[in-house]
Amino acid sequence: MNVCVYTLGCRLNQCESEAIADSFSKEGFTVVFEDQGADLYIVNTCTVTSKAEQKARRMIRKFARIAPTLATGCYAQVNEEELQALSDQIIVVPLEKKAHLLQLAKHLKASLVSGMSMKEGCLSFSDGEASVFDYDAASFSYHSRAYLKIQDGCDNSCAYCRVHIARGKAVSLDPSLVIERALALEEAGFQEIMLTGVNLTMYDHQGDGLGGLLEKLLSALSANVRLRLSSMEPDHIDGRLLEALKDPRMQPHFHIPVQSGSDRVLQLVDRHYTISELSSILEQLKQSKDDPFLAADIITGLPGESDEDFQETKQFILSQGFSMLHVFPFSPRPDTPLYHAKHRIPEKIRDERALELRELSKQLHDAYRERQLGKESEVILQNRRGGHWYGLSGNYLEVKVIDAPPFAREGMLVKGRFSDKLPKTGKMEFISYETAIRN
Repeated sequence: MNVCVYTLGCRLNQCESEAIADSFSKEGFTVVFEDQGADLYIVNTCTVTSKAEQKARRMIRKFARIAPTLATGCYAQVNEEELQALSDQIIVVPLEKKAHLLQLAKHLKASLVSGMSMKEGCLSFSDGEASVFDYDAASFSYHSRAYLKIQDGCDNSCAYCRVHIARGKAVSLDPSLVIERALALEEAGFQEIMLTGVNLTMYDHQGDGLGGLLEKLLSALSANVRLRLSSMEPDHIDGRLLEALKDPRMQPHFHIPVQSGSDRVLQLVDRHYTISELSSILEQLKQSKDDPFLAADIITGLPGESDEDFQETKQFILSQGFSMLHVFPFSPRPDTPLYHAKHRIPEKIRDERALELRELSKQLHDAYRERQLGKESEVILQNRRGGHWYGLSGNYLEVKVIDAPPFAREGMLVKGRFSDKLPKTGKMEFISYETAIRN
């Protein structure tokens, strides 16, 4: 029986989807991609923007025409009835019950043997006990590197966001369990682990923050395992975390939800930092690594954003030397303070600002790629096609690997250098000359 787990949204969603897929693999189901045809679809939704919700509805309708479809995730949590109404083939699993899906495969296996249909098996599933930290995948069907969930929820209440409404208060996984799971992933042969959460820098265990956790984790893992952080909210980055990031096993890739370069706008949307404070943090991040990949989330057209505010944002971006921007036109979210906000920016202006920043992002990314020419780096191999391996460098550049070793495999870490020439199209070329480990 084929099962497809289709994911929208953040890396935490991807992490949780992988754990759900892993639970089905362990019970003998075949995990497939969306274009391969499945007997059951599970759609892990996102509610960050209206476009994410629109795509979720489109994919759920599409899958429900083929097979029973379970809809879960943040959008399913806050709009259960809306999704349920799309088709009688759809079963909505609210976010608060998503972890129960880790137990579904075992139930379905027995139900199908007894003669039930797939939908009957899903409907007859009785919820057991589950925790938001039960997502502990041993294998990954959709990614070549490992994901490890260490945090959930958010105590912030940014005026444009309803993720904290869906996910609830910030909670953290006990450090001993983080280390235990990371060591198990190392034992399984993974050479890079991405730590994920709703708000990673809110990680807290008995007063010990993310920096303290990284110290323990780096001490426990061998020199062959690299760590990557999914993203870091700037208002909780402290000196201990910055010091931990200097370890060579911490990957030189930092994703910061900046949202605006205007102090006035940041205050309007209840972000808890100033541009001066943010500049200091970004400077320290850049000092922790040699020219790290620095990505930023930016929202254009936040209510009240003037032309002057937008120009301040643009100048801030240029002054900080970001490597890429993730640009989102403001999308009013139900149940948030800005949903009925006055001083709404016309969509035409909002979208023009987004287009301008996306064009700027391309220029910044090209400039960053050019700065990497000839430099040494490490690459995690992801897939092989057309006689070449392709992968992701430590500083988050997609590359085509030249002269990969004959024993290369998916998930292997290789060392080498970027070529001296920037390709006009396609991925950067990476010359492999050494492997970090052969397993």
